[in-house]
Amino acid sequence: MPSLCPCPWQNTFPLVLSLCFFLHFCSMKVISVTDPTDKLVLQSFLESVTNPTKLSGWGNGDPCEGWENVICTGTGTRVTQLQLKGLGLEGRLPANFNQLSSLEQIALQGNFLSGPLPSFSGLSMLTTAYLGSQNFNSIPSDFFKGLKSLQILTLEHNPINSSEGWSIPADITEASGLTTLVLSNTSLSGPIPEFFGSFTNLNELRISYNRFVGGIPSSFRNLSQLSIFKLNNNAASLSGPIDVVVSMASLKVLWLHVNQFSGPIPSGVGSLLSLEDCRLNDNQLVGIVPATFSTSESLKTLYLQGNQLLGPIPKLSIGNDNFTYDGNKFCQSEVGVACTPEVSSIISFLGDLNYPSSLVTSWDGQTLCGSTRQALRGVTCDANGMVISINLANNQLSGLISPALANLSSLTALILNDNNLTGTIPESLTTLKFLRKIDVRNNNLYGPVPSFGTQVLVNISGNPNIGETAPDPSPSQENSPNSSNDQTRNIVPSSNSSSGSSPSDTPASKNSSSPLAAIVSAVIAVLVVAVIAIAFVFYKRRKRKFFRVQSPNTALLRAPGSGDEGDIVKVTVNKIDPSIENGIHHTCNGAQNMQLFEAGNLLISIQLLRSVTNDFSQENVLGEGGFGVVYKGELEDGTVIAVKRMLSSMVSGKGLQEFQSEIAVLTKLRHRHLVALLGYCMEGNERLLVYEYMPLGTLSQHLFDWRKLELSPLSWERRLSIALDVARGVEYLHGLAHESFIHRDLKPSNILLGDGFRAKVSDFGLVKHAPKGDKHSVETRLAGTFGYLAPEYAVTGRVTTKSDVFSFGVILMELLTGRKALDESQPEESMHLVTWFRRRLGNEGTLFESIDSAIAVNDGTSQSILVVAELAGHCTVREAYNRPDMGHVVNVLAGLVEQWKPSDVAEEEEGIDMHMTLPQVLKKWQISEGLSMSSDLMSAGTSVTSVSSLPSRPSGLAQTFTSMDGR
Repeated sequence: MPSLCPCPWQNTFPLVLSLCFFLHFCSMKVISVTDPTDKLVLQSFLESVTNPTKLSGWGNGDPCEGWENVICTGTGTRVTQLQLKGLGLEGRLPANFNQLSSLEQIALQGNFLSGPLPSFSGLSMLTTAYLGSQNFNSIPSDFFKGLKSLQILTLEHNPINSSEGWSIPADITEASGLTTLVLSNTSLSGPIPEFFGSFTNLNELRISYNRFVGGIPSSFRNLSQLSIFKLNNNAASLSGPIDVVVSMASLKVLWLHVNQFSGPIPSGVGSLLSLEDCRLNDNQLVGIVPATFSTSESLKTLYLQGNQLLGPIPKLSIGNDNFTYDGNKFCQSEVGVACTPEVSSIISFLGDLNYPSSLVTSWDGQTLCGSTRQALRGVTCDANGMVISINLANNQLSGLISPALANLSSLTALILNDNNLTGTIPESLTTLKFLRKIDVRNNNLYGPVPSFGTQVLVNISGNPNIGETAPDPSPSQENSPNSSNDQTRNIVPSSNSSSGSSPSDTPASKNSSSPLAAIVSAVIAVLVVAVIAIAFVFYKRRKRKFFRVQSPNTALLRAPGSGDEGDIVKVTVNKIDPSIENGIHHTCNGAQNMQLFEAGNLLISIQLLRSVTNDFSQENVLGEGGFGVVYKGELEDGTVIAVKRMLSSMVSGKGLQEFQSEIAVLTKLRHRHLVALLGYCMEGNERLLVYEYMPLGTLSQHLFDWRKLELSPLSWERRLSIALDVARGVEYLHGLAHESFIHRDLKPSNILLGDGFRAKVSDFGLVKHAPKGDKHSVETRLAGTFGYLAPEYAVTGRVTTKSDVFSFGVILMELLTGRKALDESQPEESMHLVTWFRRRLGNEGTLFESIDSAIAVNDGTSQSILVVAELAGHCTVREAYNRPDMGHVVNVLAGLVEQWKPSDVAEEEEGIDMHMTLPQVLKKWQISEGLSMSSDLMSAGTSVTSVSSLPSRPSGLAQTFTSMDGR
C-alpha cells in the first residue's frame, strides 16, 4: 500500500490506515466495471437475439459480474470468453462484434443464429471460434484478417453464399498456428487453396460436402501433423491422384469418398502407422489394393466400394462390416483368393500402362476373352482361355511394356504400335516360345532390342532412341528409313527399304516380293476389314436407345450408371403360364418380339413384370394408394422387387405427369436414404415403376399400427436413427445433389424401412425443383397431405425447402408422441398434433407426459428427448425463414445418435451410393410391404397463438391428395 498511502505521521496512523483501505476498496470497484465498448457489444447482441430469455442474467448490472456465460479477465474489465453452447439462441450476431478486442474464445454450438456473419477482423487474441451448425448465410471478405492467434475454427453446416459459393481468402494464413479447421458443408467452391498447406500445425481438416474442383494441392505434403482429413462428397468434382496423402504421417481418419479421384491407391496409404478409418469408396480409383492394408495393425475401417479396383480382394484383420468392396472389378468373389496367372499378368500389364481408362472401364476384371462386352478389349484367347494375342495399336497408351507379359505362355502376337510407350522392350519376352510377332512401331522406346529368334517378326521403326542407353531429349534425326534398317535384326522396317521396294515382314530376308510377304499382307488386310466391320456393328448397337428380345421369356437389365451395353445382364423367366403369354399386347410396330424401355440405363420388360408378379395377382399385392397398386415380385434367383402399377384412370393428364416426374427425379438421384427406382415400363395403357424392396414396411405401420400388426414398438434409439436417416435423405434432396428438389409430401407412410430399420424416403411424384436460396419460392397448386403442410404453403401455394423442414418437424413430433398429425378421434383442442405439442414445449412435466408410452424415458434418454422436442419446435415455427435447414437438423440428430451407436452413424459425410453395380442392384431390390396401406391423416400447425391459421381438411376431401385431386 505505500504507493496509495505514504504516511509519515505516526500519531495519525490508524486514521490514515483506514483511509488507505477505503481508497483500495474504491479502486477495486472501479476496476471491476466492464469496458464500455465490450458492454455495448454485448448489449447489441442481447438486442439482436429474438429469444433473449435464454441469456440468463443479461441486461442487468455489470456483464463481468452477473451475466451468465460471459467470462472476463482477472481484473474483470475485458470480456475474454462467450460460452454460449447449447442455449438455443435465435437471431443474429451484432455488426460491431469485432470490437470485443480481448475476446479469446467463442462457442455457439447448439444455437440457431442466422443472417450474415459480422467481421472478426482485428480479434487478434481470438484462439477458438466454434461457429458451426448455424444458419449464417454470408461472410465478409475481411472476416479472417488479423486473426493471428486463431487455433480452432469451426464453421461447418452454414449456408454461406449457398447459391454462388465462395472461396476462403488468403487472410486466414495470418493464423499460422491453426490446429483445427472445420468448413464442411459451407458452399466453398473453386480449387482447394494451396495455402492450406502452410498450416503445418494442422491436426484436423474437414472440408467435406462443398463444391471444390481440381485435385488435392501438392502443398498438402507439408501437413505431416494432420490426424483427421475429410474431403468427401465434394459434388463429385474433385479428381486426380491421391498420392499426396502418403506424406500425412499422422493420419488417423482419411475420408475421400464420393468424388472422382483416379489412379491407383498408393501403397504408402496402408503403411500409415496410425491410420484407423480409411474411406475411399465411390471414386474412380484403379489398380490393385496395396498389400500394406493387410499388414496394417491400426486399421479398423476400410471402404473401397464403387471404384474400378482390380486383382484379388485382400484379406484384412478387420471385420466384414468394416470392410466394404462391392462394385469393383476384382478377379474373384471371395476374399483372399488369388487371380489366375493369366489375369494377374494382364493386370500387371495394365498397371505398367497406368491403367488406361479406355480399357479398364469396360473390363470386368475377370473375363479376358469372349463375345461379352465385359471381356478385355484387344485380347484374343484360344479355346482353353489362354491369351494368344494382344492388339492395342493406336490407343494413346502411355507407360511401359510390362515384363509380366512373359507369363502369358501361349502369347503369339503383341501389337502395340502407334502409342506413347516409353522404356525398353523387356528381355523376358524372349522366353515366350510361341511368340511370332512384336509390333512396337512409332512409340518412344529406347535401350537395346532383345535377341528374339528368327521365327519372331519384330518391328521397332519410329522409335528414335531405340538402341540408345537413354532417351535423347532432343529430336532425333535417326528415324529415316535407312536408319531404321540399320537398327534392325530380323526386324521389318516400316518405311521404304534401301532397294526401294515395299517392306517385308519376313525375318532375315531381303526379298521384298516374297510369296510369304504377299500372303501375310493379304491376311492382315482381311483382318483389318473384319475389325472395321465388327467395330461398326458394335457402334450401331450402342447407339440404339431401345432393344428387342427374340425370346418372349427373356428380359435385359442394365446397371444404373452404366453406359455400356456390356453391363446388360440377361434374365430368363421359366415356366410362364401360356395364358399370361397370350394376354400380352405387343406395341412394337407389329413385331412379335417385345419392346424394352429404359429407366436411367435400366431396362425392364412388361412380360418379365407380369411373370414375376403372377400376372399381377391379388396374392402379390403389397398395398394400394391413390396412384395405383404395389405388387411383390420375385425373380427366378429369389431376388424380390416391388412393382407399382398405375391405375388405368391415372394414365393421362396429371397422373402421367407424376409418373414422369418420379422417373425424372429418381434417375438423377441416388442416395442410401432415398428409395431406388430400378426401372419402368410403358406398353399400351400400362405404366409401371419398379423399386427396390423394403422388407420392414413403412414407418407409419411401426408407429401407429404396431399393435394391430403384432409388431414390437420402436425404441427411442431406433426412432432417433430413423429420424437421422430421413434427415440425411432430405438434406441430399435440398442441397447435396447436383440439383435441388423439394419433396412436398414427407410423412411416415412415405418413409420405408429396410433391414436393420434403416429408413429411406419414397414417393417422388410431387417433387419440385427448388429455387436457389431460401428467400425464393416456387408457386404451385396445392398438393400433399393434410397435417404436414407448412402454413405458408397451405395459404399461398408457394413452396420452399423450408416447407419440407416443417413436414419433417411434424414427423419428429409423431416419433416422440406416437400420435398422428391429425387425429379426429381426439378432442378438438388436441386434434392437431403440432398445436397440441407446441403448447407443451415450455413445460418439461407436461412435455414428458406427451411422450409415447412405448418409449422408455430414463436418465439415458430424457436429455435427447428434450433436444429432439426442441428441434421439432424449431422446424414447425410459423415463419419459414426461422426454420433451420436440413444440414443443421442432421448435425443435431447425428450428435445424439453418436452418443449411443457411434459405429453405425459415423456418416457425417458418408455418402451416399451414387454408382451401384448391377450385382448390387439385383441383391438390394427392396421396397416396403405396406407402401401406402394406410394414409396418415395429419395437420399442419404453427405457434400456439395461431390455431385459426391451421389448414383444415375440407369436408369430403380425401386424407391424401395429389395432382389428381388437389391442384
